[in-house]
Amino acid sequence: MASNKSVEKMGTENVVNCLYRHPGAAFKLICFPWAGSGSSHFAKWAKSFHHSIEVSSIRLPGRESRSNEPVATNLGHVAAEISNALLPILQDIPFAILGHSMGSYVAFLTALHLKENYKLQPMHFFVSSANPPHVSNVIYFTYHSGMSEEQVFNIIMTMGGIPKDILENKELLEMFLPILKADIHMMFNFTYVKTSKTLLSCDITCFSGTEDTAKKTEGWKDLTSGSVENHKFPGNRFYLTNPSNETFIINYITKCLEMSCFA
Repeated sequence: MASNKSVEKMGTENVVNCLYRHPGAAFKLICFPWAGSGSSHFAKWAKSFHHSIEVSSIRLPGRESRSNEPVATNLGHVAAEISNALLPILQDIPFAILGHSMGSYVAFLTALHLKENYKLQPMHFFVSSANPPHVSNVIYFTYHSGMSEEQVFNIIMTMGGIPKDILENKELLEMFLPILKADIHMMFNFTYVKTSKTLLSCDITCFSGTEDTAKKTEGWKDLTSGSVENHKFPGNRFYLTNPSNETFIINYITKCLEMSCFA
């Protein structure tokens, strides 16, 4: 019979994708992917970071090695599962979180769950392409549960919200669409109520594209007692896949974490 520790480790590795481990790292960066996406994009970021920062990416149910699991239907349940999976690797090291689009909301709820249940908070929260949940609806278009995958696809295409590598790969696209629709449905049913318990105390940095639909990112200042900065880059919702934008973001995150040592 497997020990509790081995079961715990299996649970963590199932949810947390860390391709490049750095046991001596000074910080951990936990990345949360966008709707319909797997963990690989952000997991590969680790190659571009200094070994003082260990990068992991969250793997949600229904994709990659968890493809045999049903897709998630409740953001709160997702955040609780992720928090439990992260707990063994976050207790003894400073960490930051980054979320892109839907991933920003999953990251935010995870941070709140870690704070309320385990007294753990990120040292910095990096938000990408996401309005704060209390300012406007987190879905940027009219949606109803009867929409077909094709209808959802056409709307997202209009918004510029599907990475080129998926569009050019029919097999990837066929796997992507059902998960995308399920994620959007989960977001549509997400309601956030701001209270004193649902606030952070870390600094927040907001990234977005100049043609992005996330236009109210300054509202994240209402959700933390820390400072908030905003940075805009040329491009739409997937501005961060542009190599120059990606390089800036990686360098910025590195600088933020390193400077925290002297704060």
